[in-house]
Amino acid sequence: MIDRIVVNPKIHFGKPCVRGTRITVQNILELLNEGLSFEEVIRDYYGELTVEDVRACVRYAIAIV
Repeated sequence: MIDRIVVNPKIHFGKPCVRGTRITVQNILELLNEGLSFEEVIRDYYGELTVEDVRACVRYAIAIV
C-alpha cells in the first residue's frame, strides 16, 4: 500500500493520491461508497488505475481510521 499512495503538499493540498496520478484516495472511496465495484471505478472513471491501486486506497483509509 505504501508504495501506491503518496502525500505531497504540492498536489491537491497534501491529500493522499495514487502514485503517479492526481487521483485522490477520497475520490476513489466516494465512488466505492456509491456502490461501484473496483472494476467499475476503473472502467468508468479511472482507466489508468489497477485493482491493486483501488485496494491500496481502501487499505490506506483503514490504516488511517
